[in-house]
Amino acid sequence: MRTIVEDPAQRRFQSGLSRRLPARRPGAARVGGDAQGGGVSAVAEDRPLDVSSSSRGALLWGPLTAFALAVAAAAAAIDQAAKLWLLFSLDLPARGIVRLTPFLDLVLTWNTGISYGLFRQEGPLGQAALLALKAIAVALLWIWLARTSSRLAAVSLGLIIGGAVGNAIDRFAYGAVADFVLFHVTTADFSFNWYVFNLADVAIVAGVIGLLFETLLGPRAAKAP
Repeated sequence: MRTIVEDPAQRRFQSGLSRRLPARRPGAARVGGDAQGGGVSAVAEDRPLDVSSSSRGALLWGPLTAFALAVAAAAAAIDQAAKLWLLFSLDLPARGIVRLTPFLDLVLTWNTGISYGLFRQEGPLGQAALLALKAIAVALLWIWLARTSSRLAAVSLGLIIGGAVGNAIDRFAYGAVADFVLFHVTTADFSFNWYVFNLADVAIVAGVIGLLFETLLGPRAAKAP
């Protein structure tokens, strides 16, 4: 007589043994319910990681890059706003010297050099050389910025980049940088006049001071390239 009652567990075991499994492709692995007699299988293929692109991204963008760029944009915007107001609203070229305090004046000078009137270049070739040097400097500062984890270093680098961009806009728009702040001390026996400068120069100097403090006196040195 044929057996009527069969063991369900034994039937599942025999059914699993008698089923033919599909051949695996090289480089692929099955995950899911195929090993248990049914279900949807997911195939994961091994793909090489693009290490070079990730390395380039880490070189050009760091955890504080966006924060520093916001600082740079603010510094450049404030500098340009002050220059536009002085040139076209206050009309500083026509006014000449505007005395603010006994030691601080507003006076317009066109600077063909770098900050504080250094390395003046009158010809177009010299101006192009200065722009190229500034572009190289900004690129190196950007790499430093992408590698730093210090917020003070990020603010300082942002101020330097923003100041450089502010003066570069002048060079493109007017052929020279607009300087307008004159600090001087004059007494009966002594006279001192500092270089005429602008707010972009102030941002650059503040950034350099911040980097020096972070590098020499800060709790952790800025990670320079």
